[in-house]
Amino acid sequence: MELIFFYAAPFFIACVAVVGAVMAVRRGRERSQAWNSGLVAEARCLRIYTTTHRHNNGSRTVRHFVFEFTTAEGRTVRFEEEDLPGTIVEDDFVPVHYTADRPEKATAQEPSRTANILGTTGILVFCGVIVAFCVVFMVVATAMNDAMGDF
Repeated sequence: MELIFFYAAPFFIACVAVVGAVMAVRRGRERSQAWNSGLVAEARCLRIYTTTHRHNNGSRTVRHFVFEFTTAEGRTVRFEEEDLPGTIVEDDFVPVHYTADRPEKATAQEPSRTANILGTTGILVFCGVIVAFCVVFMVVATAMNDAMGDF
């Protein structure tokens, strides 16, 4: 039982935090690459739907937007993005930024490099604090276990 509580659980939590950090960096990089590519197309909002995630102390509703656009090469691409401004409605046309090699990673968000960097940094700091807490917890648990074993 001690193994699960003092080592396995913190290790699992730290792994989830690392995966979250990697996903945040990846999405921030994809968004930055799309903005820097210089490729812009007009996309049509095909659908908007919401999902609700329930938690112990409440719930969170996320708006999902489905867009379709045609690349400069004539390829039709659909992609989905979350949490865009509520002013976008179905059948609206919005500019999207994309890369030529991966147009399905397009973004309809307005270019904001500062917000992108700050958002990614905030997530990294949060995940880093979680990992550090888990490591310290495991080190202290090991030290306490060793100290108790000496008596």
